[in-house]
Amino acid sequence: MSNGPTNKEVYHRLRALPWEKLWTEEVQRFTQASPRERFENVSVIRAVGVVFPQSGPTELRADVQLWLRELLLDPEEKIRRYAIAALPKVGATGTDEAELLKLLRTTKNPREEKFLGQALDKIGGSATLETLAASGKGSPQTIQKIQASLARRETPSTVRLDHLLPESEAQRIHLRCRAGLEGILRAELEEQGKFRILGGARGLVAITPLVPITLADIFALRCFGTLGIVLGLVRTQQDTQSIESLAQIISSPATTRLLLALTEGSLRYRLDFIGKGHQRSAVRLVANRAYALSQAILNDPQEAPWAIDVHQNKSGDSVELRPRTSPDPRHPYRLGDVPAASHPPLAAAMARLAGAQAQERIWDPFCGSGLELIERSLQGGVESVFGTDRNAQAIAIAERNFAAATLPQINAHFICSDFRDWEKIAGLTHQSISLIVTNPPLGRRVRVPHLRSLFHDLFCVAADVLRPGGRMVLTNPFQMDSPTDLLRLQSRQVVDLGGFDCQLEVYEKAYPQTPDNQKQSNAHPR
Repeated sequence: MSNGPTNKEVYHRLRALPWEKLWTEEVQRFTQASPRERFENVSVIRAVGVVFPQSGPTELRADVQLWLRELLLDPEEKIRRYAIAALPKVGATGTDEAELLKLLRTTKNPREEKFLGQALDKIGGSATLETLAASGKGSPQTIQKIQASLARRETPSTVRLDHLLPESEAQRIHLRCRAGLEGILRAELEEQGKFRILGGARGLVAITPLVPITLADIFALRCFGTLGIVLGLVRTQQDTQSIESLAQIISSPATTRLLLALTEGSLRYRLDFIGKGHQRSAVRLVANRAYALSQAILNDPQEAPWAIDVHQNKSGDSVELRPRTSPDPRHPYRLGDVPAASHPPLAAAMARLAGAQAQERIWDPFCGSGLELIERSLQGGVESVFGTDRNAQAIAIAERNFAAATLPQINAHFICSDFRDWEKIAGLTHQSISLIVTNPPLGRRVRVPHLRSLFHDLFCVAADVLRPGGRMVLTNPFQMDSPTDLLRLQSRQVVDLGGFDCQLEVYEKAYPQTPDNQKQSNAHPR
């Protein structure tokens, strides 16, 4: 005797149905069924909560909400519970909030009360807060979520980039970058002159301000990925003590002063344990304890202007305040992207390695979304740029990004072409380019046949196209030198490009031998 399908199997069958069939057939059948049949087919309610937001017509939303509200009166607790969970998904209204609150006041079932709290987390407002305060049924987590939701709607938040950091709270700042780029970032910091370098680690440079600064002063630096203002250090490994220490740092007066100075609107943060996955339980415990210590700031995973990141290191967990600015204020030009494109800080680091020269003519043979060309052009002194790529979509995106960068008068040429066909491109001629800066396909995110041969060809083409004294800056996944003596290695460093090491290299095109320098070379053999 075979068993019938499980509730899970029924649910997966129902959620795969087109909305019209689910609503006109399955829901009607469920509505007309006996109490026992309704209990056995409760998965219909769950399926409606999933399928309607995906493909249900907007004009039916009121009918779906009404159907779910009626199910809140069903004598069967399981049916009520499924309806409670589905209502926020279909776009609950103030009427739905009122019905859920009515049920919360009368229910004696702890499980139903839990589901009501979870639904009100998502849709509750001032009426919910008043009811929870009067009944004493709301958990601190539910109350904090509702307050955060109200704050998000009523006082949307932004990060104040142009406000000075409070001096007492700005003693240590961590700039994180790709491992291997620390030296380039340090050089950029020394050039700016507003910070003292305290030290660092792999992928990290620690700094402190020498003068009063704003976040905009930090975002003037282009070679770092994220910044974190250090709020404190948790040295204990004991779970209970660690949670208490984290909560005290988050709720401290110093953290509140910092957020007040740098936030326009409500003070909300998202808590992240970096490198440890979601850690939902730990986030809940820390956020609830921090809220119990101070209600001035709210944990909110949705659209929070700040993240509080917990980074594990040898001396303990570093607790850092990170602005969640999107888009990054340094890259307003980044209107589009392509798979395997460079990250902007890497492109900026490559541009710095190239150095700035006057009347520069630049070529990126694998331009992708155009970031290397843009970052070098932002340094000035560029006369013309050439971007080639075999992907027509990439060329369109690069052209659009370059235009959005609002650079001074630069002759820009973006051509869908294989770099090996450079002689067919107007403006690319023998010894016509002063700089090649490129992040070629590395064979990871986009598979490339005969990748080593591609790099061999790139070196040979560069030796022909570069003028004497011209440079090439590139990422190279192979332990290989240029096959031609015309390109001489100037520097090489290992950089982590997202889980694998790659060489970041600078080559220079040799000047041709003349009788004079040939004699000098013979007189002083190496």
